[in-house]
Amino acid sequence: MDSFEFEYGRVLENVEVSYSTYGNPKYDDEGYITNAILFFSNFKGAYSFLTESHQYILEHSGFIGDEFYFIVVNSLGSPNSCSPSTTNLKFNFPNYTYLDLVNFQRQFLAEKFKIKKILGLIGEGYGAFQVLTWACEYPDDMEFIFAVNVAAKINGYKFIIAKVIDNIIDSIDDFYSEEYSVSKTRSLVAINTLIFAFSSSKRVFNDLNNEEMGVILDDFIDEGLFLDIYDVKFHNDALMQYDIEDKLSNIKAKSLFVHTSSSHYFDFESDMLPLKELVNDSIVIKYDNIIDEQYFSEKDYVPIGKEVISFLEQFK
Repeated sequence: MDSFEFEYGRVLENVEVSYSTYGNPKYDDEGYITNAILFFSNFKGAYSFLTESHQYILEHSGFIGDEFYFIVVNSLGSPNSCSPSTTNLKFNFPNYTYLDLVNFQRQFLAEKFKIKKILGLIGEGYGAFQVLTWACEYPDDMEFIFAVNVAAKINGYKFIIAKVIDNIIDSIDDFYSEEYSVSKTRSLVAINTLIFAFSSSKRVFNDLNNEEMGVILDDFIDEGLFLDIYDVKFHNDALMQYDIEDKLSNIKAKSLFVHTSSSHYFDFESDMLPLKELVNDSIVIKYDNIIDEQYFSEKDYVPIGKEVISFLEQFK
């Protein structure tokens, strides 16, 4: 994009946006795309419920592959798109909010695609925070939202985790130096260990012995070393400010919220269940993963799969 203006007024020029599309667009008589769904991924795509259940939903629905036109945009602040690392601004990157994340994608969508109204938004975890923010701030933009493991604000346990990450980063003595340092790498190791602890499913913790767990953790940390400490810092700062609870009544879209019991990070009673009362025309479902089963099987997804398929059938 030629430029992007942040919520507090700072403007960046020549803004890079990375995106991909899947499926085929359908058009109305005026040439507008009518079947666009925006997908927002969770952090690093780790242990995703949507990934695990995807095949079941495809095989047991009447969807033929091009029923929907999926658009996936790497959000503001993430690698590939405009971020502290890709712009090389590092610690001089503008502070951003979740509303900025939404406005970034919303502006790109308006400039790149001919869409009068988005069919739906789908997201999980941090991606679902963007889904909720978008639906609250621009309630007429979409027909439905589908959010897995989401909350309306960062508080309690989630806030403490964000503060721990903030404290780890704050302990880096040479944070404001542009040079590589061992201390920055060690901080990324500590942060990724913490991320693994709250983003992994309970199934992983209950089914593996310590040696097996150690191998998976080491792989997770190694992959996480490709993250940039400044990208992590700015996103964590935005996360600590996230709170849209008082705007949930703005949502007009049909809404499906799914909680998976394997999640350590999200609580059904305090995070998910209140959405039923606070969001009009909403469905809230608790999906009880069976933690003593060693492998994912078709029967795992029958209850939730039927609900998801029934919900999406309305928008074919």
